[in-house]
Amino acid sequence: MKLLVVEDEALLRHHLYTRLGEQGHVVDAVPDAEEALYRAAEYHHDLAMIDLGLPGISGLDLIRQLRSQGKTFPILILTARGNWQDKVEGLAAGADDYVVKPFQFEELEARLNALLRRSSGFVQATIEAGPLLLDINRKQAQLNGETVPLTAYEYRILEYLMRHHQQVVAKERLMEQLYPNDEERDPNVIEVLVGRLRRKLDNGKGFKPIDTVRGQGYLFTERCR
Repeated sequence: MKLLVVEDEALLRHHLYTRLGEQGHVVDAVPDAEEALYRAAEYHHDLAMIDLGLPGISGLDLIRQLRSQGKTFPILILTARGNWQDKVEGLAAGADDYVVKPFQFEELEARLNALLRRSSGFVQATIEAGPLLLDINRKQAQLNGETVPLTAYEYRILEYLMRHHQQVVAKERLMEQLYPNDEERDPNVIEVLVGRLRRKLDNGKGFKPIDTVRGQGYLFTERCR
C-alpha cells in the first residue's frame, strides 16, 4: 500500500519511513502540511498518518483540507497530546483513528492494517477468492492450501488487485505500489510481474483471476471476501 506520513520530527519520520517500508509499504514521508497537500494532489495514497502538532498549517487543518478536496483515504492521527478533546477534534475533522505518542510500532501497524482492511471492505486479516487465500499479516498466499512462492513485489501487486477486486486498476497505480519515486518507475516491470503472477496462480483447473483490460490496466475478476 502507498502511505502518506506527515510528521515534523525528523527522527520519528525516518523511523516510520524505514519500518513501514520493511512491512512492504511504499511511503511518502513529509515534514509539513504544505508538502503533504502537494503530494496528495499529485499521487494516489491508500492511507495517511498525520501528526496533529505540525508547524505552519496544523494537522487538524490539513485533515479538513484533504477531506474538503474529496480525499477519502483513511487518516490515522499521530499525537503527543493525551487529552480527549484533541482526539475528538481530530475525529470530527475527518480522521478515522488515532495513536498517542509514544507508541509501540506494533500498535501503530495493527491500527493501520485495520483501517486498510475496513477501507477495502474486509474485516478479517485474510482475503479469499475461490481456491486462493491471502494472509495480509504474514504477507503470504496459498492456492488450494499450498503456499505460493511470491516475491515481495508480486505479493504487493496481488494484494492490491485483490483489495480492489472486480475493479480495473491502472498500471500507473500498480507502479505506485512498488516505487516511491517517479524516475524509478518502468511500466514494463508491471507486465513482467503480472505475467509471473498469472503463471503461479494457474492451478490447471481454469482459475485465471487476472485479466488485462487493454489500454486501461488489470482486473481481478474473482469476487473476494
